[in-house]
Amino acid sequence: MIVNPILPGFNPDPSICRVGTDYYIATSTFEWYPGVQIHHSTDLANWQLVKRPLERTSQLDMRGNPDSCGIWAPCLSYADGLFWLIYTDVKRLDGNFKDAHNYIVTAPAMDGPWSDPVYANSSGFDPSLFHDNDGRKWFLNMLWNHRSDSIGGSPTHPAFAGIVLQEYDVDAGKLVGPVKNVFPGSHHGLVEAPHLFKRNDWYYMTVAEGGTGYDHAVTMARSQSIDGPYELHPDTFLITSKDAPGATLQRAGHGQMVETPDGQIYHTHLCSRPLPGVRRSPMGRETAIQKCTWKDDGWLYLEHGGVVPELKVAAPDGAAQSAPRSAVKYRFDDSELPLDFQWLRTPEPERLFHMTGEVLRLYGRESIGSWFEQSLVARRQEDISFRAEAGVSFDPENIQQLAGLTHYYNRHKFHFMGIAWHEQHGRVLTVLSCPGHWPDGQLEFPLTDLILLPEDESVELAVDVDGGELQFSYRLSSDNDWIAVGPKLDASVISDEGGRGEHASFTGAFVGMGAFDTSGRGLPADFHHFNYFPKTY
Repeated sequence: MIVNPILPGFNPDPSICRVGTDYYIATSTFEWYPGVQIHHSTDLANWQLVKRPLERTSQLDMRGNPDSCGIWAPCLSYADGLFWLIYTDVKRLDGNFKDAHNYIVTAPAMDGPWSDPVYANSSGFDPSLFHDNDGRKWFLNMLWNHRSDSIGGSPTHPAFAGIVLQEYDVDAGKLVGPVKNVFPGSHHGLVEAPHLFKRNDWYYMTVAEGGTGYDHAVTMARSQSIDGPYELHPDTFLITSKDAPGATLQRAGHGQMVETPDGQIYHTHLCSRPLPGVRRSPMGRETAIQKCTWKDDGWLYLEHGGVVPELKVAAPDGAAQSAPRSAVKYRFDDSELPLDFQWLRTPEPERLFHMTGEVLRLYGRESIGSWFEQSLVARRQEDISFRAEAGVSFDPENIQQLAGLTHYYNRHKFHFMGIAWHEQHGRVLTVLSCPGHWPDGQLEFPLTDLILLPEDESVELAVDVDGGELQFSYRLSSDNDWIAVGPKLDASVISDEGGRGEHASFTGAFVGMGAFDTSGRGLPADFHHFNYFPKTY
């Protein structure tokens, strides 16, 4: 069986393609750098992160991009001996405009080299590229209409003005010919994320509808002409949890179908797993997959019936049993940052950190939550409950310098424990918390008593997250005993739905190492190790 989600933690908007017996899924990374996560599998059940292809300035520079902007909804395909990756870099979230720029990059192999981008258009987000049987290529994306009241955290239908189609000329390196609005979507509204699949002379289109919250859905339509008209699926939706509040996989929508070598059909989709009793999803939107079947009416349906996604679905023959989740211990004794970790926005990581061969050295830059140059290196939260530990050496010299461990979503949703400087007491531990204070990002300081630290001694920091509760702790290098730091904090706010609410935040919780030095001196902090332990909830 395939156990969902197949990509736990922040991995939304899954685009899947098959090359021979190899499967690849590309997911959105938003403001996290490098851009686009690509996982690989040979059996649809077991997946491994293999590449983030947008890794240099010419491909992607997100400095100044607001939270939850950046890379939206990539599309990965393979044709003509090349991988084709289509992506959007969104420069604005709030208000009537999106400023969404769409690009195309290619590579002869997953490891690259990946090309510099070809600009496509900026008319809307969530683009895809369809390679037709006759060799022609077609670019699709949703059309954004700014003349509406679809602003802030409560989108409405008029801004989502349909799916548009235009031909892409490979030799010319640009879109050519007329732009045609080929599909307005269903009554559900908020149509986006088109993907085409051709079978028996029919063009099948799946789109995402209903927004990214609890009304999300995969809607299906078909036409015998690529430019329409498209008729809706008899059930309208192929996958949705919108009418199943008791389902474990909520917010199901936005995915793509793939065919196995022996003709079986699967469809990926994003989903989330809210904490029990609350509609908050710390791990953000994750990737799941459902097995489908073609029926005599020529339409695709979930194999198990209905439209609500299942936790377990039948795997292709020969699939290996999924391995249980286990602890990961990182030692920073290499020249490369471990692949699980990312940073924010900038294509110049050397300004933020350096792998010395013995430690991960972070250089204090702008404040935590900055949209430009923030020294934060973190990995995804992949479990409802977990423990993370980090060993750090840091000797601050003034009150504007701090380094430590953070449970982080964005500039107004984070908890941060670190080593700081106090005018009368020298080195101390402190906790900065911003539990969803949007839009001002006002800090709270939950420690009531100072925790004094001896000079010139490394410190181990830890965070335990158990569902919706978070507890920091620490110990000195000369001691074996962990000591709790401060009160228990609200971990549930470090989620899509925390703060502004479900339609305003699109990433997921991270846990990692951060340093800032708002005096501008760039004081370094050395991290010796980082451990991540999943827990059974």
